Amino acid sequence: MCHIRAGGIFLAVLVCLTVRMPEALAQSPGSIEQNFANSLTAVPTEGLTASGAFYVPVYSSVSMSQGKLRADFSVTLSVHNASETRPLVLKRIAYFDTSGKMVESYLKSPIALKPFATVEVAIATTDTRGGTGANFVVDWAAAGEIAEPAVEALMVGSVGPGHYAFISQGRPIRLPGKN
Repeated sequence: MCHIRAGGIFLAVLVCLTVRMPEALAQSPGSIEQNFANSLTAVPTEGLTASGAFYVPVYSSVSMSQGKLRADFSVTLSVHNASETRPLVLKRIAYFDTSGKMVESYLKSPIALKPFATVEVAIATTDTRGGTGANFVVDWAAAGEIAEPAVEALMVGSVGPGHYAFISQGRPIRLPGKN
């Protein structure tokens, strides 16, 4: 019972924060470097010998009532460096729509995350460019062996009087390994 209450409170706070945020289109390219400067470090100068990629399905819109209605959701993509000792280099964070067309690229050049640090990309509820089959691709690399990063997306939205939140986990599309 206590877990249900705590989960409900967390969801209510999350929805309130989401509702009060100013509505805008997708986070602008280059803002990761500005918004998460404390999470970043210098890109390693030694060769990047390990790499991988994640595919993350997201739902900026969901069809309902046999396709007659559409519910729109905000999306927050989070990329976590799961290494305690090594920086994680992010080479690409790209957002694609239902037809597979790239909507936005969020990195101008590679960035490096400090150990255990995180960066996020936010898609506002009003930004429906991704559609019902939107997705992200995240390419990463490291100088040496590293724990595989954790990549997931949180979708939050309202349908009528109900508020909903759900998570989509990234799936490796290129196995981690040597370049």
